[in-house]
Amino acid sequence: MSVNYRLFCGAAACALAVGCVASRAQTPQVNAAIQQLQQQIEQMQQQLQSLQTQVTAQAQQPPASAPAPASGPHVTQSGGNRFGLESGDGQYSIALTGRLHFDVGGYTNYHQDSHATAPSDLNAGINARRARLGVIGKFAGDWNYAFVYDLGGSSDGFDVTNPSGGGGLGVSGGFLAGIENAYVTYNGLNNPKSAVPLAFDFGYQDTPFTLDEATSSNDIMFMERASSQVVATAFGSGDNRSAFGVRSNDARYWAGVYVTGPTSGSAHNVGEPLAMFGRFTYQALQAPDYSLHFGVDLEGLLKPANVTTTAAGAAPGTISASLRTLSLSDRPELRIDPSTLLATGTIGTAANPVTGGSVFGAETAGGYQNLFFQSEGFNYRVTRAGLPDNTFWGGYLEGSWTITGEHRTYNPGSGAYTGINPAHPLSISAGTWGALELAARASYISLSDNFNPIAVAGKSNSVEGGRQTIYTMGLNWYLNPNMRLMFDWLHGTVKKQAATPIAPQTGANFDAVAMRAQVAF
Repeated sequence: MSVNYRLFCGAAACALAVGCVASRAQTPQVNAAIQQLQQQIEQMQQQLQSLQTQVTAQAQQPPASAPAPASGPHVTQSGGNRFGLESGDGQYSIALTGRLHFDVGGYTNYHQDSHATAPSDLNAGINARRARLGVIGKFAGDWNYAFVYDLGGSSDGFDVTNPSGGGGLGVSGGFLAGIENAYVTYNGLNNPKSAVPLAFDFGYQDTPFTLDEATSSNDIMFMERASSQVVATAFGSGDNRSAFGVRSNDARYWAGVYVTGPTSGSAHNVGEPLAMFGRFTYQALQAPDYSLHFGVDLEGLLKPANVTTTAAGAAPGTISASLRTLSLSDRPELRIDPSTLLATGTIGTAANPVTGGSVFGAETAGGYQNLFFQSEGFNYRVTRAGLPDNTFWGGYLEGSWTITGEHRTYNPGSGAYTGINPAHPLSISAGTWGALELAARASYISLSDNFNPIAVAGKSNSVEGGRQTIYTMGLNWYLNPNMRLMFDWLHGTVKKQAATPIAPQTGANFDAVAMRAQVAF
């Protein structure tokens, strides 16, 4: 052990002894300092705990949302691939809508009951049954609008049998190309918060009288609606009809009442008609795979159109007679040839004018999985001054089987059913072929009442418009949600007599085939 090491250890021992003596002398002061430090530490711990509690409480509160930046107009796309523009707040919108129904067909067989039958033949042809283009949208949130123009029609837009545009005077010729829809709807009360949801419609519109009329022409099962339904709308409803109405619906019921006037394009130099109708429907059964629907319809012709005539050679503007009349007719559930077999002619004379009319209808429909049926029956009544009422009736039953498994669904907004939306649209590359629907219909209508071939004009309510029965088979191919091809075969019979004492049969029987190419958005 070196001397230096010994000296170092000795110095250290002396220093330690001195420190111990000093520490003993200062113990009271040190304890006081330690206690003070402990108190400060405890205060800091309390403050830290308080801060921790505040942080935890703030973390549990939902974060304050920052104000969303104002957005401008944006492009919209509906479920039916209709494109439009909508304001950033969703209160205003405009969208383009249109449909093209392009028909081609002809009569493979036409046999007259006698040479007195008119027409002597029915022709094949091509027809733009509907060629509509327009805009729909909303403004101020609560208002909807539609402006749609139709460039087609029953005869490519020309109405040779009824150039005044209808007004309940005839339905065989269609209407002049022109306004199809021009209306506004107030929806401010049509929401779940209302005790009774209400919507108000005003303008030219497709009035929803009858189940088949409430079904869009894009969704009907066959190329044309049954004649019994077409005649029912001649009293004051149907397409391009001026109307004001109120309606209400939820998931199961639909109810509406409308007051109607003339159709668009009607001449304004005649007394315009006035009518009213109501419709109520209810879904008795409703589930994803099945449904059962019932409804009733009532229409009243309050004031027939007033037609003025002028005698030959009379001064311009001279009115020789003012007649309130009504004509009921329809083509044989096809719009290729403009001729009609089913027709009452003009009902009403100066001595016995038409004073009103009514239609009562009952409807039912339903489906189970990919099966569907629909049926309507109608009773028509025409009232003339000084004569007993004329009563007619008609109806139809139709059904379909969607081979590919899809099904028609109920639309609460119209109280009717939609068409087929293919689960797998046509795509050659993907090996999918759209949807196929096989359909059949039987329809009947009688526009004959108290027929007497030797009836004296003004003393009898004899009417012989004919009795028509048509059976239709159809195949509908839904290529995608916007395109459909329709193939119809019709076999029809019309029984009718001429207003002569000999009373030869002037009816006919026929077969026809037709096809429609449809595009709609």
